Amino acid sequence: MAIRQVREIGDDILTKQCKDVPRMTLRTKILIGDMLETMYEYHGVGLAAPQVGVLKRIVVIDVGEGPIVLINPEIVETSGEQTGEEGCLSVPGKWGIVTRPDHVKVRALDQEMNPIELEGEGLLARAFCHEIDHLSGELYVDKTEDGLHDVTYDNEEDEGEETEE
Repeated sequence: MAIRQVREIGDDILTKQCKDVPRMTLRTKILIGDMLETMYEYHGVGLAAPQVGVLKRIVVIDVGEGPIVLINPEIVETSGEQTGEEGCLSVPGKWGIVTRPDHVKVRALDQEMNPIELEGEGLLARAFCHEIDHLSGELYVDKTEDGLHDVTYDNEEDEGEETEE
């Protein structure tokens, strides 16, 4: 596994539609491993394949309950509403307020290409929506309610502990 370069806002690949993954290959398994390693290295909650330069419908997510890998995901049901802060590894040093569904049901394939359905609330629902948006070339910055804000830190040694200003 390897840490991959995260593409940043302004890179055309982040605005493109991704293609379905028809079958599992060694190359796709390596990509998934690299995506997980990259997400953890940069302390992300999720990462989509286009963020590492690959136009495949794959996302990885970990909201603190272990890694979730979704291949060809689609949102099949939503309910409720939540408004909160979002950031993105492809938009470093920024955050914004975004309204998302509070409950989301997702249909996808797992790493063995078996069909799965997952449901999430709160942060997991937000992560499902955010990462699946990437697969359609959409970024959260286009959904912010009051623009982007700078991430600030209490001090330079605490870069993992964000504060709002």
